[in-house]
Amino acid sequence: MAYSGPPRPEGRLAAASTVFLLCDVQEIFRDVIDRMGQVIAAAKTMVDASNVLAIPVIVSEQYPKALGHTVPEVDVSQAKVFEKTKFSMCTEEFVQHLAVLDRKAAVIFGVETHVCVQQTALDLLSKGIQVHVLADGCSSQRPMDREVALDRLRQAGCFVTTAESVLFELLRTKDAPEFKLISGLVKAYGNTLKNL
Repeated sequence: MAYSGPPRPEGRLAAASTVFLLCDVQEIFRDVIDRMGQVIAAAKTMVDASNVLAIPVIVSEQYPKALGHTVPEVDVSQAKVFEKTKFSMCTEEFVQHLAVLDRKAAVIFGVETHVCVQQTALDLLSKGIQVHVLADGCSSQRPMDREVALDRLRQAGCFVTTAESVLFELLRTKDAPEFKLISGLVKAYGNTLKNL
């Protein structure tokens, strides 16, 4: 169903006003989330691209004492990592850090689409942040939960997109100095998906 709310901006992204949000891509979920390999591959691609494009990354880990940390394939050493027990990433510490970053758009990816990703996206919308959800970078245990959540997020005013679309939108042109590196990451991502 198409978005039928009040008028909104066209949703264009710019590196200087964007933050990437990695939601709960933790080891314990590897074998229980549908298409988790794709989620991990998208997360790795986006975090690697963030280093090329100088886009900040905020990572959440749901109760890591019991559920473990972010999967090792995704290097979060340059990111700001927050532990949480609530479902939304929007803890008090997260919101304070986001305010310091002063970004108008957030690109979110992770698990589960219908719980933590959805609640985070809705909280961000309520704070006036433009939200882009990676369809290829989020999932749930059950495919139906993921699909219904993506529909709800569209209805709420989120932009549902893909990793490749976001990265090339951020570049705008093949003449961008980062094009070669980003193009390489996108190609590697595509090759990874073929082998899943």
